[in-house]
Amino acid sequence: MQWFEQYGYWLLFFGLLLEYVALPFPGETVMTYAGFLSYSGRIYWSVAVLISAAGTMIGITITYWIGRCFGTVFFDKYGKYIFLPPAKLKRAGGWFHKYGNKILFIAYFIPGVRHFTGYFSGILKLPFRTFAMYAYSGAIFWVLTFLTLGHLLGPNWDALHRLASTPMAKLVLLTASLGIAAWTGFKYRKSIFIFITEGTRWISHRANDLTKFHWAYPMTEAMLLLATGSFYIR
Repeated sequence: MQWFEQYGYWLLFFGLLLEYVALPFPGETVMTYAGFLSYSGRIYWSVAVLISAAGTMIGITITYWIGRCFGTVFFDKYGKYIFLPPAKLKRAGGWFHKYGNKILFIAYFIPGVRHFTGYFSGILKLPFRTFAMYAYSGAIFWVLTFLTLGHLLGPNWDALHRLASTPMAKLVLLTASLGIAAWTGFKYRKSIFIFITEGTRWISHRANDLTKFHWAYPMTEAMLLLATGSFYIR
């Protein structure tokens, strides 16, 4: 991880962004290590959260618009050059048809699937607001999970890294993450609903003069929601 020590936040942002354009990049490992560095005081946890979420959101948004603008013809012709052959795209389509829009949230924790959901959402011409609601909330939860994990485990990061390489550990982590998300959402459902509703109304009232940037509203809402909660941990 010496390259992380040198490039820090830049690596988080561009690495996660390019990962969603199908560049091989160990996103979970890098974020967990970043969480460990925040524990040791070498970087700020809140800044790492914002940068990681921004890189992930921008990356998956780029893939959505590529899929929407160019469709399957682009991938049939050029997919093999960007690690997206038609066979992999078809596999992502199978997950999409099986689980619906929820796969955009869940797929962040499924290696080999999350990289294609943005493209396939665009190919299906899923409404951007619907895409953003699932994809951005999933991005925030994914980023928070691994950065917080690294921060809380602190000096035990090396042991965690070895343990996390086992399939059983990945399954346990996915199950625990979904369980925590469900419990948190249920316990604070009223507060979350009020916050999102009021925040969306506030943004909508101030967006009348920016209609040409309508595609950016969901990302703005997601980043505002993230920013309010990201400074509880240094």
